[in-house]
Amino acid sequence: MRVISGLRKGHRLKSPKGIDIRPTEDKVKESIFNILGRIDEDSTILDLFGGSGSIGIEFLSRGAKECFFVDISSNSISCIKDNLLHTKLNASATVIKSDSLKTIMDLHSKNLKFDYIYLDPPFRHNQLLFQVLSTLNEYPILNIDGILIIEHESELIMEDCMLSFDKIDERRYGSKTISFFKEFHRR
Repeated sequence: MRVISGLRKGHRLKSPKGIDIRPTEDKVKESIFNILGRIDEDSTILDLFGGSGSIGIEFLSRGAKECFFVDISSNSISCIKDNLLHTKLNASATVIKSDSLKTIMDLHSKNLKFDYIYLDPPFRHNQLLFQVLSTLNEYPILNIDGILIIEHESELIMEDCMLSFDKIDERRYGSKTISFFKEFHRR
């Protein structure tokens, strides 16, 4: 696993150990960023279920201003911090060890908004994914033109319209699928 483009291209990244950890493969990561295109230097990112931090680190390497990394696992938090130090991107990062639902509510209470939110919950934890989507709906932290990106198992069908989110794209990569959503303008 490595940073595939930008300022820190080629830097190798550690991955935390565990049965629920599935780092996003480089080819999938590259495809995601090809779909997203140029990352604005004022972008703020939320990497929920951060794991190794590779997605948020990729955003930072490609010029994003700031990334919040969230995970409940101490092992993952330690790995994210190590990877940020190794890539020298820690000055642009905030690392939070917490439950995803609580974090969304806390970020909302601080009036923080994100241009990209990346969700990669443990596979087969569909109830948790839908709780996160419901919490994002109730506590909106996605900017008006922001993009919600969800990595999930391919057999999980994500509807074209879910709560306040409309699907704008979806790509399948074997057993995993990446779904892209925008919030329809309710505010």
